[in-house]
Amino acid sequence: MREAPAGEVGIPGRHPVLEALRAGRPLQRVLVARDARGGPVGEILRLARARGVPVQRVDPGVLSRVAGTARHQGVVGLAAAWAYQPLETLLDRAAERGEPALLVALDGVQDPHNLGAVLRTADAAGAHGVIVSARRAAGLTAAVARASAGAIEHVPVARVVNLARSLEELKARGIWIVGAEPDADVTYDRADWSRPLCLVVGAEGRGIGRLVRRACDYRVAIPMAGGVNSLNAAAAAAVLLFECVRQRRILSEKVQLDFDSGATV
Repeated sequence: MREAPAGEVGIPGRHPVLEALRAGRPLQRVLVARDARGGPVGEILRLARARGVPVQRVDPGVLSRVAGTARHQGVVGLAAAWAYQPLETLLDRAAERGEPALLVALDGVQDPHNLGAVLRTADAAGAHGVIVSARRAAGLTAAVARASAGAIEHVPVARVVNLARSLEELKARGIWIVGAEPDADVTYDRADWSRPLCLVVGAEGRGIGRLVRRACDYRVAIPMAGGVNSLNAAAAAAVLLFECVRQRRILSEKVQLDFDSGATV
């Protein structure tokens, strides 16, 4: 056994495999190092048995060959490659939750670790999905899965051929497009994050492309006090997404307070 069979991907790491099992993702099998014990390993074995997923005890070298990395923590899951979702699925997710849409679009982000970290933050913030470009951008790979710490199993990702055109389609659906750029006139904490929106984050250095910038309704900046003038995509997305979470929570609590006050009159 030298690598994952064609059409399959190796999911390396205890937490990514555990989240795949928790999310009900179909796994062909789970490979576990012969000496792997403790931590999430017991839960992985229990869930694999409950879902009828075969478990094989193998030498660590086999895991490294299948996963393509030695950073597997003694566990590798084998599954079909991650599927991209239609853009409509992301909007349906917001509608099903009864929430204003919160999407993240990445323009030219090529680092799989950045994409994985964005997926992890998007999941933590309750975002309804992430949009990536089909060209010159990171896709859904095992490295992204590992960096996402399992969030790849919970956050739908849409892959589009023309990001600027897709953003215009979202605008026609009532979604506001907000670009993150260090030279924007509006600081992020003074923007309105309560409306349905799609946050656009560009690659470090290059930033947002010209056509994508033109599609933005407005742009926001994160003030920088140090020697660097920008954050990487994952860090910027985290700051902005949780400002959105903060504002929406305050608005929700105010609405509830107003309702309760009215109900007692």
